Amino acid sequence: MNHLAYPFQIPSTLHADTPAEYYLNKREAVRLLVQDRLSGECFHQSFVNLDRYLQKGDVLILNNSRTIPAVLYTVNQVEVRLARKVTSNTWEALIIGTQPNIGDTLSFPNHVKGLVMRKNLETPLVSIQFSVSGDDFYEFLYQFGSPIRYEYIKKEWPIDAYQTVFSSVPGSIEMPSAGRALSWKMLAKLQKEGIEIGFIQLHTGLSYYGDNRWPEPSKHPERFSVSSEVVNLIEAAKARGSKVIAVGTTVVRALESAVDANAVLHPVTGETTLHIKEDSLLHVVDGLLTGFHETEASHLDMLSAFIHSSHLLSTYQEAIHQGYLWHEFGDMNLLLRLDQ
Repeated sequence: MNHLAYPFQIPSTLHADTPAEYYLNKREAVRLLVQDRLSGECFHQSFVNLDRYLQKGDVLILNNSRTIPAVLYTVNQVEVRLARKVTSNTWEALIIGTQPNIGDTLSFPNHVKGLVMRKNLETPLVSIQFSVSGDDFYEFLYQFGSPIRYEYIKKEWPIDAYQTVFSSVPGSIEMPSAGRALSWKMLAKLQKEGIEIGFIQLHTGLSYYGDNRWPEPSKHPERFSVSSEVVNLIEAAKARGSKVIAVGTTVVRALESAVDANAVLHPVTGETTLHIKEDSLLHVVDGLLTGFHETEASHLDMLSAFIHSSHLLSTYQEAIHQGYLWHEFGDMNLLLRLDQ
């Protein structure tokens, strides 16, 4: 749960439940609320006009992690939501409803078994050791799994609806959704205008435990990788005075986790439990393109590192008043200093 109080309620009509391409014909046909990080002033735009707020030489960093179908059902129809990969055949998971005991065996389709190894005392997660591993596990998962779908999404959508067009490495439990509205056409246009694009990788974990329970970032490790190519791209941008814009909170977490004690960015592959909040210093990222987040989510803690919490609250109240849509199929929010 976030450490700041944001007293706003999201009307049920603003919970996006349908991908934009199914009713607006294009992924990029969503709205964009732009906010100046310094003044708090807001501007309303179409997402296709994102380039109006970027300059030649600016760098967009995207997360190329691909969403996996992380929901499995036992033969007795017990729902198991994968939360985090631990080894090639062991995963932390959230079991919905009946709670198993350590040592219990769960039976899945195709004769796959899952042994409950232990319970996480700090979260509602359990560790499950599956009877298949590696490629065999992923074959099983893609045959019998489905994407995580929360209650505001009424219809089942195919796994492709939960992917960004540029995702390439399977591993995210939930879609890194800030990049969802970017089409190949938009990316090509941005590059033609001199905007540079780089990719990090962060495999998202389970972001919600149900019953108003949310992960604490410090107890929510996520696997990430920042390459030397991205480090060089960012260093060159900083040297010429260009901005680095993260597409999504996952990108911010990865990049800021790759900074050493002297604020120097390095290529890193590992796990992060970094919790970015109001008083956190941002050493790498100058701007953030993101969706709209729930009041309880720790994502709002991170947003408060970009903009004063009073401005952030006014932005969300304005978004509600103007009918912006929330969640992974919703509209977009750009936080950026507009005087640079």
